[in-house]
Amino acid sequence: MQKILGQMRKAIEEFHMIDEGDKIAVALSGGKDSITLLMALKNLQRFYPKKFELMAISVNPGFDFFDVNLLINLCKELDVELDIVDSYIKEIVFDIRKEKNPCSLCANLRRGILNTTAIKHGCNKIALGHNEDDVLETFLMNILYTGNISTFAPKTYMDRSKMTLIRPLIYISEKQTRSFIKNNNIKIMPKTCPMDGKSKREDIKELLYNLSKQIPHVRANMYGAIKRSKIKGWNI
Repeated sequence: MQKILGQMRKAIEEFHMIDEGDKIAVALSGGKDSITLLMALKNLQRFYPKKFELMAISVNPGFDFFDVNLLINLCKELDVELDIVDSYIKEIVFDIRKEKNPCSLCANLRRGILNTTAIKHGCNKIALGHNEDDVLETFLMNILYTGNISTFAPKTYMDRSKMTLIRPLIYISEKQTRSFIKNNNIKIMPKTCPMDGKSKREDIKELLYNLSKQIPHVRANMYGAIKRSKIKGWNI
């Protein structure tokens, strides 16, 4: 946890993610990244010089095996307020519209529910569990599939909802979150989405893995390219 906290704090301070008096809603899916994020922010809250409130919001998409009790027990143990919002995402995306490429629609529906719920609770920021791998995979996907040099920003202000999205785990690899969860015997939510392992992102994940084996510094080089570019939100 100490290493994760150090890297997370570096990202938070470089991109000015947390301000005094913030109320931050963590988007809690129950996966390894969102659980690591919630636990790390709870630890940070104890000593960070800027005081902030913390809660968790979980969107139940309607898939089988969505473990409500896992989320309730986790948040109770951490003493974090939790709001679980039931939704019809599965029914809309898979049963009614039968989307062949459902990820974008699913993400938009989740985002809308998160924003509405966060506003209801008086939050001004939403923390998302995107990690270093997500940054680099999105960067590669945009180059290869759209010819666009871009990736998501560490911090994004949304004019319509007046909400700020922050991604404190951008300097933490998926390998680190996986190891943290495993080494601490933390139970996580089983993967329930029918698209797990079948999307274009999975292909890019494998590509990045293979590149990392062939080119030792490829991840650092890609991060350097992102930071030296004019990608919105990455200019420190």
